[in-house]
Amino acid sequence: MQFTDLGLAEPILKALAAKKYGSPTPIQSQAIPVLLKGKDLCGIAQTGTGKTAAFALPSLDHFARNPKPTPLQGCRMLVLSPTRELAAQIAQSFRDYGRFLKFSVEVVFGGVPINKQIRALGRGADIVVATPGRLLDLIDQRAFTIKDTEIFVLDEADQMMDMGFIHPLKRIAKLLPKERQNLFFSATMPGEIEALAAQFLNDPVKVSVAPQSTTAERVRQQATFVNQMEKQALLNLTIRNEDIDRALIFTRTKHGADRVVRFLEGAGIQAVAIHGNKSQAQRTTALQAFRHGHVKLLVATDIAARGIDVSGVSHVINFELPNVPEQYVHRIGRTARAGAEGIAISFVADDERPYLKAIERTTKVKLDIVPLPENFVEAVRNLPKAAPQRKGQQREQTPEQKAKRAEGQRRYQDQQKQQRGNAERAHRPDGDAKPAKKNFRRRRGGGGVGAHKGAVQKTGGR
Repeated sequence: MQFTDLGLAEPILKALAAKKYGSPTPIQSQAIPVLLKGKDLCGIAQTGTGKTAAFALPSLDHFARNPKPTPLQGCRMLVLSPTRELAAQIAQSFRDYGRFLKFSVEVVFGGVPINKQIRALGRGADIVVATPGRLLDLIDQRAFTIKDTEIFVLDEADQMMDMGFIHPLKRIAKLLPKERQNLFFSATMPGEIEALAAQFLNDPVKVSVAPQSTTAERVRQQATFVNQMEKQALLNLTIRNEDIDRALIFTRTKHGADRVVRFLEGAGIQAVAIHGNKSQAQRTTALQAFRHGHVKLLVATDIAARGIDVSGVSHVINFELPNVPEQYVHRIGRTARAGAEGIAISFVADDERPYLKAIERTTKVKLDIVPLPENFVEAVRNLPKAAPQRKGQQREQTPEQKAKRAEGQRRYQDQQKQQRGNAERAHRPDGDAKPAKKNFRRRRGGGGVGAHKGAVQKTGGR
């Protein structure tokens, strides 16, 4: 089957031809015909299978065939994404696929000033790609409404649940109009995800192109048992011994990601980190450097497991195994994309062995056990020290946090000035105004020294 067989509008086919897309992926070939008919869809497919085009192409076709004015402070299509990086990539995909169409797309997420987004949404947009938190911020400020939404897309629903977005999603569901088309995509479909889908979907067509929690067939998966304190030495050896084009290195914590980067820099190996403590500008800069090949190593937490779509990732290295088996699937799905092959290497400490068993039980894949390198003991003994921590590295602040802190400092300074002014006016009468009278307290009784209780009374000279 070719894209030309699906009945898409001519401008969309022209854009696909410009990107040299000929044949749709399984999820695309099954989902697009359903969505072109206006039906709701529940799509289950592992990461990297082309889900974005599966909902973007039929939606753009709908706009091409049904032109309407853009609603002020509203949108015709709303796409919810769990991460900022994924939201930005989805918006860019819409621009690429709709380059020969007249439509507007806006992307909104946290970590950047909200006022610019308010101004952009004031005139409305055909398509809005948003993270749930920032979307509700805009709605609460009455800067945006979703009452005119014709198409609603919930992407990476299971990660939404993992990140604690269940209550924001329920609230958003109540604000959407009843008459709309709903598209629900998830890599896995446990019971709680099905319950969530029931709140959004109306008699949906279910499309599943791969068994749940299966890993990419073209990924060679390896594991090495190593002490937790010796993982850094093993990582340095792996990077120097492997033929790496680009590698994603995953840790479980933000501080762990920064620590790995500092040790790599101490060994003369260039790397950058991306995680939730980084400002949006830092995250964008790091991702662009990795995407363009300026940096070969990107150290990330699971916030980037599904948000990064970079071609040429030859290796995924699990510096620490995830404690949720499905996250392993999403991590290694960053490699072996678009028909390429990849390698996934996992470092397994003693306390992570249960995680490994859970991963193998869930994916039904037995990882190849690789022994430690011959020169590993020497590498541990000669491990270079970590590069010094950059000033302010741990206390990264978002622009909103910086603005809030500056506002607090300004208010404090104003209060200090006011207090100083009050003190000066109290000691310096203005013009003809009479100085304030002092209230003296009358002394009771006989007065004099020793009149109050407990005083020592003088009795005269010596």
